[in-house]
Amino acid sequence: MPRRPNRSTETRQLLAAMLQQPRSWHYGYELSKCTGLKSGTLYPVLIRLNDQGLLESKWMEPDRPGKPPRHAYQLSPSGLAFAREITQPASAAAGRKMAEAGA
Repeated sequence: MPRRPNRSTETRQLLAAMLQQPRSWHYGYELSKCTGLKSGTLYPVLIRLNDQGLLESKWMEPDRPGKPPRHAYQLSPSGLAFAREITQPASAAAGRKMAEAGA
């Protein structure tokens, strides 16, 4: 059974950073600099979100000869929806739930 997407602070930070350019490919190092997350926290989150289908990943060839290929990540369509859901302010989420309930 697949694991439910995590809603941790680190996951929210990562997804908020990726939402700045949701259709762009992002490298781990870039995301680490943007979020302040250390590699020991960032990469397990990236791997988990990729395994859950919320991210797409691919190896990208280097821009300069002699550099190794790098792994890049992009929000999948379901990841984009999830990112928008968990990064919106709590008051907006509460307002939406109230509207859905007909209050």
